[in-house]
Amino acid sequence: MTVAKDARQLTRSFTHLLKRAVQYSVHLYMNEAGKSGLTHRQFTVLLAADAHEGKSQTELVKITGIDRSTLADLVARLMAQGYLQRRRTKDDARTNSIKLTPIGKKVLKQAQGGAEEVDKQMLQLLPASERKSMVDCLALLASEMDMIDSKAEAEAEGPKRRPRKRV
Repeated sequence: MTVAKDARQLTRSFTHLLKRAVQYSVHLYMNEAGKSGLTHRQFTVLLAADAHEGKSQTELVKITGIDRSTLADLVARLMAQGYLQRRRTKDDARTNSIKLTPIGKKVLKQAQGGAEEVDKQMLQLLPASERKSMVDCLALLASEMDMIDSKAEAEAEGPKRRPRKRV
């Protein structure tokens, strides 16, 4: 296979083009919302924490699709910046509840307009008649990933034991 043929294949590869679209969205985000000082992932965590106040870090992993260790690192950094606070829940001392601080709400609000502008700019590149379909297709792919994550989580927990009957 020649280099030219390999390069042409990339221009038609769905997964490669999807990756390039993500790179483009991050580029636009940094130009529009990056002025707030938040990376796109930090913005995602703050947005999820605001919309789902008091949820645990584990629940935020499910909501954002960010893996557990990366989310823990992001939460720690956002706490150090004063944007998030973490508290142990009353129900389970092992579980942390995440909440935005007033400063976190302010920085989220500063970034929100730029983030919305990125969505608008990207969708405007598509024909108007295909925009809803594109969002629906991406939501379908995200849903498939959610199912994979749920299955992996269930397998990690192992089989549920049934209590033994006493005779």
